[in-house]
Amino acid sequence: MFGSVKKHIDNPVGDIETIIGRGTTITGQLQGSGNIRIDGHVEGGIAITGDAVIGESGSVQGDVKAGSLTVAGTVTGNVDCDGNLSIHATGQLVGDVRVRSLNIADGGIFKGRSEMDTRIASPAPTLSPAN
Repeated sequence: MFGSVKKHIDNPVGDIETIIGRGTTITGQLQGSGNIRIDGHVEGGIAITGDAVIGESGSVQGDVKAGSLTVAGTVTGNVDCDGNLSIHATGQLVGDVRVRSLNIADGGIFKGRSEMDTRIASPAPTLSPAN
């Protein structure tokens, strides 16, 4: 039953363990370790170690902490991602973000401040003395 649902969902991340459907509103903080897709409404925020997708009909009012985040709907709150934040053409994010990389498609809306974490640079090569 759920296997057929996964095939029909535009899924930019790996397997999605949790789906909040269009007609569902969750009030409170969502916490977990897997990947999640929101097509309904969350009032209170999300804190997961996996990846999150906010579908075109989805909205989140609250802070989001995730491995990576794809926004095609609406997020109103601060975002903290260890990886990539991608705002699609239909997406809107109002809040400050701290991410490793940020992608905003033409038409996507971002209103806030962004902070890009620096990547750990590999040590500079040492030069051996000339013989």
